[in-house]
This record gives sequence, structure tokens and C-alpha cells, in this order.
Amino acid sequence: MRIALLGLGEVGRVLADHLRQHQLTAWDVAFDDPDSRASANAQDLSVRAAVSSADAVTGTDLVLSAVTAANDLSAARDAAKAIGVGCWYVDLNSASPAQKQESAALIDQAGGRYVEAAVMSPIHPRGVAAPILLGGPHSDDFAAVAKTLGFTGATIYSPVVGPASATKLARSVVVKGMEALITESMLTARAWGVEAEVLASLSNLLPAADWPALADYMIRRSLEHGGRRAEEMDEAAATVADAGVEPLMAKATALRQRWAGDHSEALEAQGLEAMLDAIRKATT
Repeated sequence: MRIALLGLGEVGRVLADHLRQHQLTAWDVAFDDPDSRASANAQDLSVRAAVSSADAVTGTDLVLSAVTAANDLSAARDAAKAIGVGCWYVDLNSASPAQKQESAALIDQAGGRYVEAAVMSPIHPRGVAAPILLGGPHSDDFAAVAKTLGFTGATIYSPVVGPASATKLARSVVVKGMEALITESMLTARAWGVEAEVLASLSNLLPAADWPALADYMIRRSLEHGGRRAEEMDEAAATVADAGVEPLMAKATALRQRWAGDHSEALEAQGLEAMLDAIRKATT
């Protein structure tokens, strides 16, 4: 199968690694920088790096869009200029239902077949077997194709575009919100030297096998992917607002996630306490 992959970051790399037995071409705006992660991923995986979106999309059977949330619509707009009649366009981005609906209109008007795809867990460790909700009028037909490509966690969710992304982003208000809450709580607790006691007390409310490990994991995810998570939470805030609810928590989470992404150097610290100290040192 001739496949175009738009976006070669964390998710794109996983997809490319799994699909490289096919005729795979990738395009990422970061290809202009030879030192970018996307350029390194293309070289590591021996994937053909296209010179433009049109170059990647032209003549393909399937387009997988794995760009950042803020670039969802622009990626669809560029792809629509070159997409072939009947070509699948699978939108894996964490964009709002409204943005997905606009993207769907662009692709379908150009003759492609748009499929909404909401990834409902981290891409690691399951990879392409991660749970994915498929939406839109073409989701029924694409489900069989998805299975043959190894997307074993893909399920048909809705015959219209929107509900799958609404499900994903309503979940993100909780998951990314917890990351933001834990980051803020632990930095405060560390300033007073009470982080161990705070974590121990949380098991009374939300049982977990290892709260210190969970806190370490969640904070590190924010530090490493805060910029991308902030874009996702901007989309979540738009989704909440469209539902008639004031997005107080989603907007605050976006701010904290964006702040965390600006302090990724703390990832080098080993252990929760050392990481918290590194963040505090960088911010005081």
C-alpha cells in the first residue's frame, strides 16, 4: 500500500516504524531543519522524506495525519490539494470536533475519504494496537483496512464526524488536568518537604499501586510534551465551550502544560525529588 504520513514526531515515528514494509513517504514541516527530531526519525527509519505535503500525498492510497492539534486543519487543507479520488485520509490529531468537521469537508470535497480517528491512550507501549475510535461516514469501510494494517485496537464509533474527538478531548480534560494538578501540587509540597506525605495521602482518595511513580511519570510527560499537550488542551477548551460550559479547567491546564514544556531540561534529573528541585531551581 502507498501510504503518506503527515507528521513524524512521537506518534508519526511509531506509525512509520510499524508501516515501513509498505511504500511509505513522510512529510513534516520540521524537515526544513536537518537537526530536528522529525528529520532524525526519517533518517533512522529510512523513510523517504517528501519535499512538501503535495509530494507526500500525490498518488497514495492512504494518508495518516499525525501533526499537532493546532495544525490539524492546515494539514488537511494542504493534503486536499493533492489527494486522489478514493484515497483514505485518517485524522489522528487531538483536534476539536469542529476542526475535524472542517477538515472532513475539505478532504471529502476533494474526492478523498475522511476518517476521524481518536487515539484513546498513550501511543506507547501499545503502538498501533492502541485503542482508536473511528468516526465519520467512511469509518465502516476503513475499519477492515485498519485491521489489515495492524490497527487492532481500532473500532467503529460513530457514523458522523465529531463524537470520537469529543470523547477524546473530554477525557483529556481529566488526564492532562491530572498531570497539571500533580505538577503544581508536588512543586508546592517539595517547597515544604512534604511531597512523600502528600502522595501517601492520595491513596485514601484515588487508590494506585505506586503514587510516587505515577507522579514522576505524569510530570515527566508534561515536561517532555507540554507544548503539544497545551495545543490539545486549547482544542479541549474549544470543545468544552462549544458544549456551553465555561472551560475554566481546560484553559488552566493548557497554561500549566505550556509552562511545563518550557522546563524540559528538568527531565535530565533522576528521581522525583531531583526533578522537582531542578524545576524549582529553574523557576526561582
